[in-house]
Amino acid sequence: MNDVFESAVLSRLPWIEHGFGARDSAISQEGMASLVQVHSSVCLVATQPQCIGEGDALVTASEGLAISVRTADCFPILLADKSRRAIAAIHAGWRGTADGIVTKVVSKMRALYGIEPQDMFAAIGPGIRVCCYEVGEEVARRFGLDHSGRVDLESVNRQALVKMGVPECQIGVLGLCTFCDSRFYSFRREKKKAGRMISYIRLRPDTREDTTGAEP
Repeated sequence: MNDVFESAVLSRLPWIEHGFGARDSAISQEGMASLVQVHSSVCLVATQPQCIGEGDALVTASEGLAISVRTADCFPILLADKSRRAIAAIHAGWRGTADGIVTKVVSKMRALYGIEPQDMFAAIGPGIRVCCYEVGEEVARRFGLDHSGRVDLESVNRQALVKMGVPECQIGVLGLCTFCDSRFYSFRREKKKAGRMISYIRLRPDTREDTTGAEP
């Protein structure tokens, strides 16, 4: 598949399939669970390949079911738990990030599936990085700044994972900026002409007994 990016961290887990889409990626959400994304911190449970409802994160433990999000500057974040075999797909824009979407998703996975953060692997995909993300004073204040300036959403979400107990060596950051790199759609660069990239994660069926590749 052209221009589909993978995380070296998640690629260590042979029982999952994942990908971060780009402008020319041949990824379709047909046959995947998806969302009506509303820039929130709402996390929903997916059990069927359909639009689940309004929210910005999906979790599942259903084998064979791909869960997906769409982005064009916001960060796609994919999570996988090696013990309980639960996964998550997150759409993290500034509103969701400021509202702690990553923390809420990890907490929900713990409540639903009994996961422990030290067993989680995470990947942060392409998004608008601090080099290009200038915000006004109102948004900046949500991130502890007292004036307009640059906000590092990538770092904020990564630190949220670390604070929840996900080991740093199990967090992968692709380090790709959607505004800098024309391989990606960027809403800030292209405005209403911008399309959306699809990122997804899926538990491969019939791999429950496979524990290879799960150690840091």
